[in-house]
Amino acid sequence: MKEELEYLLSRVGFEPHPNEQATILEAVNEHRFFLVAGGDQAGKSLEASKGFLAKWFEDMSRFEGEDLLYWFVAADYERTRAEFDYAYEDFVKLFGESNVYVTKRVDPGYIEVMPRELRRGRQRKATIRIETKSAKDPRRLAMRAPHGIVICEASQVDLNTYERCQGRVAPTRGWIHMSGSFESSLGWYPQLWRGWQAPGRLQRSFSLPTWSNLTLFPGGRNDPEILRLERENSDQWFMERMAGIPMPPKGLVFDEFRPDIHVRECSWNPDKQVQIWIDPGYAGAFALEAAQEIDGQIRVFDEIYQRGLTTEQIADMAKQLPWWGKALDGPGIVGVSDVAAQQHQAMASVQETWLDKTGVWLVGRKVEINEGTERLKSFLKPDPITGEPKIIFDPSCTGVLSEFGSVGSPIDGQERAYRWRMDREGNIVGHTPDDKNNHGVKAVIYGLVDRYGLGYVGSGANGSRRSKILVKRW
Repeated sequence: MKEELEYLLSRVGFEPHPNEQATILEAVNEHRFFLVAGGDQAGKSLEASKGFLAKWFEDMSRFEGEDLLYWFVAADYERTRAEFDYAYEDFVKLFGESNVYVTKRVDPGYIEVMPRELRRGRQRKATIRIETKSAKDPRRLAMRAPHGIVICEASQVDLNTYERCQGRVAPTRGWIHMSGSFESSLGWYPQLWRGWQAPGRLQRSFSLPTWSNLTLFPGGRNDPEILRLERENSDQWFMERMAGIPMPPKGLVFDEFRPDIHVRECSWNPDKQVQIWIDPGYAGAFALEAAQEIDGQIRVFDEIYQRGLTTEQIADMAKQLPWWGKALDGPGIVGVSDVAAQQHQAMASVQETWLDKTGVWLVGRKVEINEGTERLKSFLKPDPITGEPKIIFDPSCTGVLSEFGSVGSPIDGQERAYRWRMDREGNIVGHTPDDKNNHGVKAVIYGLVDRYGLGYVGSGANGSRRSKILVKRW
């Protein structure tokens, strides 16, 4: 551990356990974006507060002479309480109680450090300020840019909140420290943990297992209580809730999708043509994805994802989108739909209904499942030189993001990822995915194939398609 950090922690009376706890704190200042997935009772809040202390200490040199502002963000104000209290106690130990001001409440609350030598009469100047923020009030996430953000119980905030925090620290080149337990192995938080496992990057993730808290579990990994929990519970529960490690999700069709790469804010560009890609549906979902090509990259910036609505109703919703009229009168709107859904017995086709209601004609072509999958996979793959993928999605497009396994479904909040068919033993069977939870994905595929053609699909030596059923084993 660096001498400076060791001295700082000794000043606040904290000595990390010589295991994962010490390793994590030693690495905090080596990465700008930091994620710690903790097991139950592992001391996540304590680690986050000491990680904040280490980052603040570094900022004192980095931003010499500047007043420092920090945010503690959570799904609601009360979830910031533990980190907030720890930070106050540490500052009191460092500066003395008379130099630290704190609110009794955290909804919202703040801590200010005002060293005595900077006071002038009745005027006080806070050199360090911590403010609590709630994800339930996104307006409060759009104020002065902080130098750093601690996201408390990060697994319980949504992807949009994380994206907002990323944007807020950009002007100051600030940092983000996240801590929290895994609620499941799917979603943006576990995916970010996996993506940040590689060392030597701007981002880094760690696990803080329950047994690293030697105060509660003196036997460490072999503590009798830890062994009992492992013996009496499933492997998945133990790994997620005790070890702080997500179990690899089996069967995701697009397992290369990563929120830190493919999800970022995308705004409508009034100078570019809008493409709308549609997969009609009623009982499952009706998906409309709105995209633009900017600088060679497809940016999906808006979405309609609804269940139980007719084509006419979706068309009416589309016309109410804030950009629709301006785009239609300006560069224009082009549409692509599922060709198989263009005619339903005596009813007007989706194509005819959409033209009648919106004035936009929908083209379409038949796309085989595996051909379309390969085309989308080719767009998700980052460029080896720039690191940029060919397609990105705005965090508001929760329908298609839920199918990638990044967030819960906007329809019922449940996990609804697009998966391969699997047997009872968890093996992938066959070479076509299960045809459900794929409405937004299919809409995107229709649009990409119509605009760019088909991607490569593996075949036999003579160019024919494989006829054998494939079984992948984990």
